[in-house]
Amino acid sequence: MGRAFEYRKATKMARWDKMAKTFSKIGKDIALAVKAGGADPESNPALRRCIQNAKGANMPKDNVERAIKKASGADADNFEEITYEGYGQGGVAFFVECTTNNPTRTVANVRAVFNKFDGNLGKNGELAFIFDRKGIFSIDKALITMDWDDFEMEMIDGGAEEIDSDDEEVMITTAFEDFGHLSHKLDELGIEVKSAELQRIPNITKEVTEDQFKINMKMLDRFEEDDDVQNVYHNMEITDELMESI
Repeated sequence: MGRAFEYRKATKMARWDKMAKTFSKIGKDIALAVKAGGADPESNPALRRCIQNAKGANMPKDNVERAIKKASGADADNFEEITYEGYGQGGVAFFVECTTNNPTRTVANVRAVFNKFDGNLGKNGELAFIFDRKGIFSIDKALITMDWDDFEMEMIDGGAEEIDSDDEEVMITTAFEDFGHLSHKLDELGIEVKSAELQRIPNITKEVTEDQFKINMKMLDRFEEDDDVQNVYHNMEITDELMESI
């Protein structure tokens, strides 16, 4: 299995119960997409991707339409994307992506979380070398009806770096610059994705003790409870032994 697949699988296992913010996150993604490219998904690939993600998350169609309408109005929230970087217990790197209409509030909240768990908020760009920006596509394996070898060749032609699968899911990883190309390739083939996102995958992982792991997971919980936080990435190595300690 590829590095991105294994990291996502381990993280997913550790975060399986954290789904409460999904609709809010997608709503903010829709707002940013509409602001950047307009309210027509046919001419706005970013918005089209948000709608695909909403469908994959079982977000009601009415909610999606309301989010697009709100983002198109004169009183739409003026969201912006901001990232923060820092360290948790055991030198684990944390990369926090936020979407906010109040940066002053957001940075104060992020700093408070790092301080509460004896972490350290660093400077932007300080940890960028630890994470690779990748395009991650998730597809329901049952929806792939073409010959598997032909499918793999089409994906490679579209820019796929890794193609991994289990019994239910196919996950395709691309370089950041090939994200749009592969998205277009999947559209051409009529293959519907469950989700298509740009994620940060660690190229270096950090081993931690059980106590450090538990504190870092609490810090991760606190970040994910913040309404301004869209995604949190870390490079903590999650082993089977640590999973059993939860």
